[in-house]
Formats: sequence, C-alpha cells, structure tokens
Amino acid sequence: MVQNIASKPVNTGAALSRRFSVAPMMDWTDRHCRFFLRLLSKNALLYTEMVTTGALINGDAERFLRHDASEHPLALQLGGSVPADLAVCARMAQDAGYDEVNLNVGCPSDRVQNNMIGACLMAHPALVADCVKAMRDAVAIPVTVKHRIGINGRDSYAQLCDFVGTVRDAGCTSFTVHARIAILEGLSPKENRDIPPLRYDVAAQLKTDFPELEIILNGGIKTLEQCQEHLQVFDGVMLGREAYHNPYILAEVDQRLFGSSAPVISRVEALTLLRPYIAAHIAAGGSMHHITRHILGLGQGFPGARRFRQLLSVAIHKAKDPLALLDQAAELLVGR
Repeated sequence: MVQNIASKPVNTGAALSRRFSVAPMMDWTDRHCRFFLRLLSKNALLYTEMVTTGALINGDAERFLRHDASEHPLALQLGGSVPADLAVCARMAQDAGYDEVNLNVGCPSDRVQNNMIGACLMAHPALVADCVKAMRDAVAIPVTVKHRIGINGRDSYAQLCDFVGTVRDAGCTSFTVHARIAILEGLSPKENRDIPPLRYDVAAQLKTDFPELEIILNGGIKTLEQCQEHLQVFDGVMLGREAYHNPYILAEVDQRLFGSSAPVISRVEALTLLRPYIAAHIAAGGSMHHITRHILGLGQGFPGARRFRQLLSVAIHKAKDPLALLDQAAELLVGR
C-alpha cells in the first residue's frame, strides 16, 4: 500500500538503528528499489535518493516523498544550504512519516556545487551548523549529516575536526563518513567514488576523538565480513554500490548483523513477494521495468544468471505479458 503522505503520524525515530544502512544513490534508491531491498532485510536503514529543497518546495512534493509503509525504517536525504528552506523540507519529511532526515554534504557533482549543495559545504562548517540547527528546531525526528573526510584545498584532519565539531555543536550527533576526500574540480562524480583513496584510518580517528558521536562508515565496503570487522570500530556501516549491484547481500544482514533467528530469504522467495507489487504497478499504468531494473543483481553467481538478467533487461521491452516473463525469470532462481 502506497503511503498517504498527508495522514501519516509523526514518527519520533526512537527505535532507529544505523548499524547497517543502504546509501542514498541518485537514480537508484527510488521507492521501487527500496521496496525490493526491504524484502531482503527488515532491519537495514534505507535512504531515499537526494532530493533538493527546491524540488520539494517548488515541485511535486507528493511524488518525491511518496513511499510504501513497508519501507521503514526510512530516511529522507535533502540537498540544500538555505537553513529556512531545509527546515521547511525537514518538516515535510516528518509529516510524511520519515524516520530521519539527512543533509547531503558529500555529493561532488558540478551541478549541485553551483547551487551550494553537497561536498562544497565542507568548506562552510558554520553554514552547515546553521542548517542543522534550523532542521532540528523544526522537527522531532533525528537530523543527521553525510559527508566526506575533506575536499581539495580543505583536506587536513584538523579541518575535518573543525567541521565535525562545529556541526556537533549545532546538535547533530550522527555523522555518516564517506572515507574519501572529494575533488571538486577535474573529477566526475563517478571518479570521485573511486580515485581518491579510501582512508578508513581517518574515519576511525574521528571516532576516537569524538567518542560521544555516532560515526557510520561509508565507502568501498563489499562484504558482510568487512561490515563485521568495521563494526568493531564504528557504530554502523553504510553500503552503496555493492548493495545495489549485489542486493542479495542484504539477505543475511538481519541474521549476521542484528542477531535475527528468522530464516534467510531465498532469491525466488523475494521475487515471489515482489510480484504483487509489480502487478499493482502495472495495473496502475506503470512499466514493469521501473521495478525490475533494480533486481538484476539477483542474477549473479549461478547457472542461468545471465539469462535471468536478459529476460528482465532486454526481453522485457518486447513482452506482451510482462508478468509471465517475470514468472519465467523466477523459475531460474529456484534452488539458488
């Protein structure tokens, strides 16, 4: 059932856990993707794509805030730098039932830089603090920040501590740290996710120097074994691309990271549970591809995996009966 954003009661976020989360990813973590990921893990914290304050205030807010009730725990990530606008949008997030609102201080793209959004804000810790305070004054749900360990020209550890300390003093207690600097000139957003070296040691030093803060590690994590290792140091881990390209990694998150005794869901069980959601989307005039583009990563590491991906990425565009095609793809998952 799709959330009616006007009638959802305020969630105080009391039971929210950031031990394991899936990163906000543009064009990827839309509501269909999140519905699918929730089938694999009941405990993972899910994030929306970044939504700018301008899009919410001046655009179709209902479309951007729309989500299914099953997606919780769920956080909205905002992009912006005007405290009053961020406060308005944080209130919209709370009224829509989100469990957390997160400020993006990590995106390195030129487009957002030109609007004072994302990683460029690391050069303006006092402004970020003002933004956080405005949001915290507006809502009861948690306000968090996701940031880099620095940007070119401002990449010393002392400057990172100045940023974190200033934002902490505005009341932020949870920081998700992408353990790379961002190069704001000369590298694309994709290159900024790969070329600057990972510095887990810098993020770990932050946890040592700010023990009272919740520090979530993000960047380059690929396995649950690595998650368990990082959880010896950090309060939580956030996976991005690996969780999207290899989503079945989430199937064991509840058991291995949260101590759940529930059985691990199989690939075919997940697809079976997704089928009614897909059918409802088609009945409402949507395309099956809107949803199945997010599940191609289920087809990895077994005979027939390539055929599974072909059915749902190529054949899907010619299918007269898309649900029959989905059932055909599901048969390839039996026993996997």
